Amino acid sequence: MTLPGTIPPGFASLPEPPYYAVIFSSLRNGEDEAGYAAASERMLELAAQRPGFLGAESVRGADGFGITVSYWANEAAIAAWKHDAEHAATRAHGRKHWYAHYELRVARVERAYGKPTKG
Repeated sequence: MTLPGTIPPGFASLPEPPYYAVIFSSLRNGEDEAGYAAASERMLELAAQRPGFLGAESVRGADGFGITVSYWANEAAIAAWKHDAEHAATRAHGRKHWYAHYELRVARVERAYGKPTKG
């Protein structure tokens, strides 16, 4: 049960817009599941330490298709994350070893609303 006014598990707790969303859609190739899981956990841990990181939401289906949305305060924070050395090395490894296909999009969130959780 989730308490009224709280965010259910899996949802990022975000400030009022505007902010930015980095949308990473990917199709996994099924190789090195343990390595991928460890790297994914590490990237979230590392991103959370970056100034301007607001949160993330991520899902992956049994078919290997997944979407991760990370939220950032501004474009400078996104650029700094992109240039983080450990993140860059993990991205390069992922392109070579983990993904059959991926797409990345960056968007400015102007409005946000949702259904409140009932108690």
